[in-house]
Amino acid sequence: MKRLLRIGPVILVLALLGFWAFRPQPVPADFANVERGDLQVTVDEEGRTRIRDRYIVSAPVPGRMRRIELEPGDPVVAGKTILAQFEPSDPALLDVRTRAELEGRLKAAESAVGGARADRERIKADLTFAQAELKRSRSLVEQKVIAPRELDAAEQQAQSLERALQSAGFAVRTAEYQHEVARAGLMQTRSGRASTIPLRSPIDGVVLRRLQESEAVVPTGQPLLEIGNVRDLEIVSDLLSSAAVRVQPGQKVLIEQWGGEHPLTGRVRRIEPSGFTKISALGVEEQRVNVIVDFDDPPQGRASIGDGYRVEVRIVVSSREKVLKIPTSSLFRHESSWAVYGVQAGVAATRAVEIGERNGLDAEVLRGLSAGDQIIVFPSDAVRDGAKVTKRE
Repeated sequence: MKRLLRIGPVILVLALLGFWAFRPQPVPADFANVERGDLQVTVDEEGRTRIRDRYIVSAPVPGRMRRIELEPGDPVVAGKTILAQFEPSDPALLDVRTRAELEGRLKAAESAVGGARADRERIKADLTFAQAELKRSRSLVEQKVIAPRELDAAEQQAQSLERALQSAGFAVRTAEYQHEVARAGLMQTRSGRASTIPLRSPIDGVVLRRLQESEAVVPTGQPLLEIGNVRDLEIVSDLLSSAAVRVQPGQKVLIEQWGGEHPLTGRVRRIEPSGFTKISALGVEEQRVNVIVDFDDPPQGRASIGDGYRVEVRIVVSSREKVLKIPTSSLFRHESSWAVYGVQAGVAATRAVEIGERNGLDAEVLRGLSAGDQIIVFPSDAVRDGAKVTKRE
């Protein structure tokens, strides 16, 4: 009996130590609070810049082309800069049909010049009307008669017509250039002797590529130079067709990873109606759709960007303010619905939630949680319903 009294306290202490050592320990986890804030949903993809209007200058007549001295990047001025010079081949004797064909080409070129000028005047009239409508819309917005989005639509219409007028001016210059080519070809046949024909730039811009450098005898239509205006850039991005259905013209675009310190902004101008198949880096066939984006920033703010540069675009398809949101890393599937682990008094509990819009970081909560509730993010396999949890240090 005395021995039992001596051993009993030791056994009790050992039992308490064993219980303390092997009792269930709280699972360490990362906590977060349900809060209200802004939620921006974007479609992210790579894109590349390209010049909106590019021109391939080709040989107007067969003959010997002198060496082209222009280098890629050299500036050119419309109607002044000589791109190349030709010494046409001696003309062959012309029959009546060939001469009539050349005269017909000259008349067709004259008609093309007239048509291009008429289109330019029509667009100019439309632009004048759009600017008047824009001025009236601004007045009505100040009087709170119309919604601000109608003013945005009027501004976008005026900007589109300004670009269309610029493109129409290029078309007029090109038609005039083709008219000069047709007239020069006919004069050459009539003169009966070869004279140097200069090729002048149809636009203000820079040389993009030199397709033919050395002096050579070239046929009619031989590509010589590619020119364009690097200040007039757009972005083309091929999106998955499942993502492209959410994109609409006029949506805001954030342009990142272009080499500058701050993101640029732009607007979706067009979603091409036809998709195409592209093989991904993993060898999977994907249906892609090209989306065209215009820069909002002036050329002075992106002077270092050229043609064919890689960028990353984030198209804002939804933007909401003061929504109830949680980190997407806290979500998991539970009984065919979304759920999170809530925390009350250090105990985890499964809570079913209904999710609205979401992006890569946050998700909108429609039902199941309230602002200020504590939840677990990145729940491990050790977290179970009813398990004790503690905040990870």
